[in-house]
Amino acid sequence: MTSANAPFVPPGSGWPGDPATPATPVAHTPDEVRALAAEAPTLHELCARQSVCRACPRLVEWREQVAVRRRRAYADQEYWGRPVPGWGDEEPRVLIVGLAPAAHGGNRTGRIFTGDRSGDWLFASLHRTGLAARPTSVHAADGQRLLGARMAATVRCAPPDNKPTPAERAACLPWLEREVAEAAGSVRVVVALGGYAWQGVWPALRKAGYGLPRPRPAFGHGAEVPLIPPEGTPFDRVTLLGCYHPSQQNTFTGRVTEEMLDAVFGRARRLAE
Repeated sequence: MTSANAPFVPPGSGWPGDPATPATPVAHTPDEVRALAAEAPTLHELCARQSVCRACPRLVEWREQVAVRRRRAYADQEYWGRPVPGWGDEEPRVLIVGLAPAAHGGNRTGRIFTGDRSGDWLFASLHRTGLAARPTSVHAADGQRLLGARMAATVRCAPPDNKPTPAERAACLPWLEREVAEAAGSVRVVVALGGYAWQGVWPALRKAGYGLPRPRPAFGHGAEVPLIPPEGTPFDRVTLLGCYHPSQQNTFTGRVTEEMLDAVFGRARRLAE
């Protein structure tokens, strides 16, 4: 690998955990996202296709611009600069869904919630509650593993100002829909990190065949919503949990504490078991 200021890491070039190869098909439009997500033969191939998507021009331009200009603290590091795929257990009991990668976090490391302050808080809690092997997640080759858990995002590219547009969320939705469907046979708990993730995962759950209450319950920290799992799953209940996002704003102001995160993820693990 090179440390030159490239706009993204080429697929198959040796980045740790890169699921794609030079032959991985690339979506350039929302219609192609839908087709490639639906046709992916395996979860691994689905994540490979997620990781090379170019369907949203504004997001492609932004993530690659960030990967070239970089933050001063990371000026000597190569940035991933591509969509960040789901990762973790392929048959998870707990599915954790966030909004989107951070410009200098997941967009730099290639792993969701890795290499930023939110991730520091999140992985520390996951480790304390037995859902992660290590208390930190700093780069893609750090040995971190999720234990019975998987992470995904409603939008796979880092958006400007952390605000994807409605059209960008809609374009990315088929990736999440298929990932939720692939995990449905084992997932007992879905944790939504923040209100946007709560809203974003709802249509993906519906598409995957979950029975959902109407109207949609309001998001809140510690909120619990019982869901009816898709037909054919070996259990009769799945729980959606709400969790405040461990953003710097929330953690600095005390809106989110270690105890609050541990309460949600401890609850998730107990429900999953």
